[in-house]
Amino acid sequence: LGDVYKRQLNVHPINATYMPRSGDLVIGYVEAVQSNLWFLDVAGPFNALLPMSLAPWKVEFGDARNHMDVGEAVLARAQEVDESHSLVCTMKGVGLRKISEGHIVDIPVQLIPSLRGENGTTLQSIKTACDCRIIVAENGRVWIDGENEGIRKAVSVINIVSQSGHKEGLENRIQAALGGGV
Repeated sequence: LGDVYKRQLNVHPINATYMPRSGDLVIGYVEAVQSNLWFLDVAGPFNALLPMSLAPWKVEFGDARNHMDVGEAVLARAQEVDESHSLVCTMKGVGLRKISEGHIVDIPVQLIPSLRGENGTTLQSIKTACDCRIIVAENGRVWIDGENEGIRKAVSVINIVSQSGHKEGLENRIQAALGGGV
């Protein structure tokens, strides 16, 4: 898949893997807990580390499991990434938190720009039509929070992007699914 512009061929990937960069917003799942840190699955090449010093609450040594346990989801930011793509995350910052409600869906990372749309217009139209709060993380995970019906509709639209975001006419399919057909 690709396009030609001024005698230049641009190739768009069908599959890609998340490669963390410092400052990325990520949604991770706690995979393991030690006395002073959490290991997060962020869909990258390695698990991310979340030290208790970078958690949004005061954690005593050995008490990490009482704050977050295996399987829980978090909204975090990549703080440090080294040359081997090892990642240290932080939850200190505006909006970063443990995710305890809503729904999380995965989308291929190469389709994130298609979900967001030009200047964020596609994502904004989904938020408005579904009356949901939607956060798209750089690692291909999307958190949707709102009423059940709105969440179901948003998940349906995001699945359309996941399955056919690389094909022509995506915007028309999204508008049709949102009830605004073109």
